[in-house]
Amino acid sequence: MDKIRIKVMEMERNEWKIEFSWIKAHAGKEGNELADLLAKEASNNSNIKECYNRIPKSTISRELKELCIKQWQNDWNTTTKGATTKSFYTNLEQRMMLKVSPTPNVTTILTGHGNINSYLHKFNIIEKPVCPCNKGDQTVDHITYSCELHEKERNRLKEAIHRPEKWPVSKNSLATKYGKHFKPFADSIVMNKE
Repeated sequence: MDKIRIKVMEMERNEWKIEFSWIKAHAGKEGNELADLLAKEASNNSNIKECYNRIPKSTISRELKELCIKQWQNDWNTTTKGATTKSFYTNLEQRMMLKVSPTPNVTTILTGHGNINSYLHKFNIIEKPVCPCNKGDQTVDHITYSCELHEKERNRLKEAIHRPEKWPVSKNSLATKYGKHFKPFADSIVMNKE
């Protein structure tokens, strides 16, 4: 690319008029066919050193960040771990733009780990995973969507997000679109054992 730029500048200094235009590929135009051939040769030549001194560092940084996020998202999509957190945050790039102020309750709800009976039962810390409301196991879904003990807090959450007619909203929506309303809900939950 540098050689082309130098050649164009040299030709312009010699009062050549240079114009660049689009030409349909593989249409038998001699100059275009030659350009394709040279481009293929250059792309397969391992002796050509890459030159990054004309690419802004910000571009390289942005492209590397995009590549890392893409790889991270792929790993996130394929792992079998962290199912609860993945249900709240499906898109990592979107998650990285959010400001989340973690508290013990918020962390417990977003991960499903901590002082939740289903989690404590999984590790034989308590005998049963049942919620103190006795209407099911105490899980993140149960606490968020149906536990009668948290109905008052849930109603406040519904009112705050102005969507009571479309309840329940997804956990992803609660964490991303309605995070500022969901955090007070999570913080108001009193986690009870057995």
